[in-house]
Amino acid sequence: MKLTSSITDYDERWPRLFEREAGRLRPMFGEACVAIHHVGSTAVQGLAAKPEIDILVVVSDASRLDVWQADLLGLDYKRGRDLMTGHHFFKRDVAGVRTHKLHICRSDHSQIGRMLGIRDHLRVNATDRRAYAELKLRLERENRTGIAEYLDGKAPFLDDLFQRSRKQA
Repeated sequence: MKLTSSITDYDERWPRLFEREAGRLRPMFGEACVAIHHVGSTAVQGLAAKPEIDILVVVSDASRLDVWQADLLGLDYKRGRDLMTGHHFFKRDVAGVRTHKLHICRSDHSQIGRMLGIRDHLRVNATDRRAYAELKLRLERENRTGIAEYLDGKAPFLDDLFQRSRKQA
């Protein structure tokens, strides 16, 4: 079964696409915005990825989530299923193709350190970057049921990377 997008070679445009989208998003979060990070595989130079820009917005307070959700709808983001309590997820498609994934977490959420730790580890470790690319391509090739199967297949590798990144920090 097809994933939301096919995995492609790294595209040098991805950091610029992130910056452009972060510029569109930043004003809507106002003073609650602590930081906006480019995360996920498109944030790692040289890593093959689904061409979907992952954006993490860290907020001091998520009490305006309903307002942001309405504003995000105006920017063509649709609410997805929250990935866990306090990890709010939105997705943006253009002409039926997924282009962006937006994660909104309060500044004390555990997923922030995980996303940034994995990203930073992959940025400096070529061996793990290659292994991760190979894993993702194999999972895509063997996939039978869709994105959940793909994500489940990546989870043990990412868990290991995160644990190692914490030990190195």
